[in-house]
Amino acid sequence: MITFEGVGHRYEERVVLEEVDLALPERRIGFVGANGSGKSTLARMVNGLVLPSEGQVLVDGLDPAEKGPAVRRRVGFVFTNPDSQIVMPTAGEDVAFSLRRSGLSRSERARRAAEVLAAHGLEGYADHPAHQLSGGQKQLLALCGMLALDPDVLVCDEPTTLLDLRNTRRFAEIVAGLRQQVLLVTHDLDLLADFDRVVVLDEGRVVADDEPEPAIRHYRKLCDT
Repeated sequence: MITFEGVGHRYEERVVLEEVDLALPERRIGFVGANGSGKSTLARMVNGLVLPSEGQVLVDGLDPAEKGPAVRRRVGFVFTNPDSQIVMPTAGEDVAFSLRRSGLSRSERARRAAEVLAAHGLEGYADHPAHQLSGGQKQLLALCGMLALDPDVLVCDEPTTLLDLRNTRRFAEIVAGLRQQVLLVTHDLDLLADFDRVVVLDEGRVVADDEPEPAIRHYRKLCDT
């Protein structure tokens, strides 16, 4: 269970989030809002990339501000730009690098990396130069790096922004089949049609929290005003 209890965040004098109270037990939850609404800040609080100025975030009872390493073992994070996550020369080495603290031998890490790549659309790419992959393949690689760790929660911050339609659909299909709880920040409203819940943020506050259709309808009205 992920909870936000009276959470606020300020950057210098600017209010980014204010009085956010959420309990998030559902398996797939979407977050939408205009640029600057606070949705990415909210997402980054789940694994301690951003800490609240007020209130508390808890992941299964653990506060990322106090138990950051323990929380990050439970929560994987996929960024908008996969180049910010890819650090090793080849795809296989990059996924294996995620497992460096797993206790597995080098050969076991390589085997596990190949298995994860094959399971998520990159079979045969273990030796391929990571930064020569297409944009869609890079995002799949970033996803594989997180899934290799088998987290309980996967937070995705606008992961399809740089992808074409085909790769967006591919990414969505993979996410739909995951066992993990998924928190997805996105501007692509079509991705949320079969989600369990959608939270709408505006100027740092939660202004709608419902099933996808009514929540997205509320967001569209906000965009029209």
